[in-house]
Amino acid sequence: MAQASHAHQVTNQVPPLADYDAYAADPVLKAAVRAFDAGWADERLHEAGRTVGAAETIEMARLANRHGPELRSHDRYGNRIDQIEFHPAWHALMSRAIGQETHALAWNRPGPGAQVARAALQYLWYGCESGICCPISMTYSAIPVLKQDRARWAQWGALISSAAYDKRQGPAAGKTGATVGMAMTETQGGSDLRQTQTIAYDNRDGTYSLHGSKWFFSVPHSDVFLTLARNEEGISCFVVPGWLPDGARNGIAIQRLKDKCGNRSNASSEVEFRGAIGHMLGDPGRGLRTGLSMNHNTRLDIAAASAGLMRQAVMLAGHHAQHRTAFQRLLIDQPIMQNVLADLAIEAEAAAWLAFRLFAAVDRQEQSESEKLLARIGAPLAKYWVAKRTPAVIVEALECHGGNGFIEESPMARHYREAPLNSVWEGSGNVICLDVLRSLEREPGSLQALLKELHAVSGQDRRYDAALQALEGDLPELIRHEGQARRLTERLALMLQGALLIRHAPHAVADAFVATRLAGRWSGHFGDLPHGVDAAALARRAVPELAP
Repeated sequence: MAQASHAHQVTNQVPPLADYDAYAADPVLKAAVRAFDAGWADERLHEAGRTVGAAETIEMARLANRHGPELRSHDRYGNRIDQIEFHPAWHALMSRAIGQETHALAWNRPGPGAQVARAALQYLWYGCESGICCPISMTYSAIPVLKQDRARWAQWGALISSAAYDKRQGPAAGKTGATVGMAMTETQGGSDLRQTQTIAYDNRDGTYSLHGSKWFFSVPHSDVFLTLARNEEGISCFVVPGWLPDGARNGIAIQRLKDKCGNRSNASSEVEFRGAIGHMLGDPGRGLRTGLSMNHNTRLDIAAASAGLMRQAVMLAGHHAQHRTAFQRLLIDQPIMQNVLADLAIEAEAAAWLAFRLFAAVDRQEQSESEKLLARIGAPLAKYWVAKRTPAVIVEALECHGGNGFIEESPMARHYREAPLNSVWEGSGNVICLDVLRSLEREPGSLQALLKELHAVSGQDRRYDAALQALEGDLPELIRHEGQARRLTERLALMLQGALLIRHAPHAVADAFVATRLAGRWSGHFGDLPHGVDAAALARRAVPELAP
């Protein structure tokens, strides 16, 4: 009798989600782009979707994280050079993302839907490789601030708006493109930028020499940095090139790179300024205000990025459930898994509509004071709530994979480590919620703009109407007590998400969201949709829409 083969047979494994158009696969993103005047960018977004969904790009993301940046403080002769070395995959990813104007589309092509279109690019890229999105987001946020200074814009504008990525670390002369970094926090203050101790000495020639240290110095290989320092008038903002025209480092000594739990492809550092030459940006002593104007754009970008990370995790979970069999049935055909996937899909959809509605408000703010105020109060709301919900979504999406999601070869492991970052970046939860309170105090019209948005869908769902009435009754007390700032922020964000889903999403999605998030019939854990919700149909919204 022939000897039986005992070779291991691999079965019931899920094919990789690769070589697809991530934009075409996402019905929520496509709907938001159309709803908010950005349909003109469809072709560009399909191109980006094919790029981030390509197997080659996905492999680049893995390599860039597996082989993270390294600091070369000195060359072989002992000269201090402060260079960062990256795996070639990092540069390839940066080249693709910047080539699609992920950093500058809204400023290069202003008009209806411009902010929404650029945010859609960020949303797509963040789901692929979040590390490169840090320098992209900082460059995006810095552009309108630098435009306010004619001399600095003349020096840097063309380079940082360029669709050409130039990986060379050296002086700007001869480069084809540039990125912007930010250096704000210091050890003694963290988010409290009023504790800034870096000193700027006036050189009496229009420049300043900066001395001090920065605790979180993002993307230290950037071409130019926006930083805070004290001068005679108080805390001011300065534009500091990374290199001097002769090729020497501009008094920037990188002490070490941060060993982060996630975002590992991106370099974050601690640095000392040793006489770094810079120019003041904005009014003397008003650097905090200048910094906050950048934070406003960055915080909205964080909301879009986190929504993109959510959606990618949910699509991976849906894709897995569509192909994996357990107990003689596909996972996606099992009622309890349907409930989980449906709940995850609802959460990701609500996050996307919230982020893109506020980018639409930024698009419209020059023509409407109400839209400007909505963008002002909405940025911290969206940043706080979407970033807070992202880790919960990622954990549940990872669990949908079982053990396969908890190994480093799975993209879920990288997304899991990335998930908490955006709750910390550009202000942790408490800082953001206090900013909501400040907005309500300093710009009372922002609350009216928000309530106007909420009342626009009144009368369409009695549960929503009851939740809105309850919120309005509780607002005075919530606003009065600082300790309730998180609860205030959460309730405002949820109401806005509910209003947007009622207006824009399929009825089944809005109905399930209102029934759970607003009507008090939800524990907060995914898979808790009540009986009567068509979880089987909603679970299919978690599955990427792939071309045959």
